[in-house]
Amino acid sequence: MRGFLFVLVLLVVAIAGVGLYRGWFQVSTQQTEGNSTVSVSMDKNKLKEDEEKVKDKVQDLGHQVKDKKDQENHP
Repeated sequence: MRGFLFVLVLLVVAIAGVGLYRGWFQVSTQQTEGNSTVSVSMDKNKLKEDEEKVKDKVQDLGHQVKDKKDQENHP
């Protein structure tokens, strides 16, 4: 159970890190007299664009593997 929680936390941290790097999430702070506000916003359009790019790359990779397999089976 402890290992599962560790992997889960590690996965969340990795997704957050990639999301911040890729611009999916933005964190902003605002300070007023005695108060601090932290806001997290998500760019759904950027996330969707990257999702489509990944889908295209995975499909291309699948086609390359299939073509290579067909070439090996039919020399």
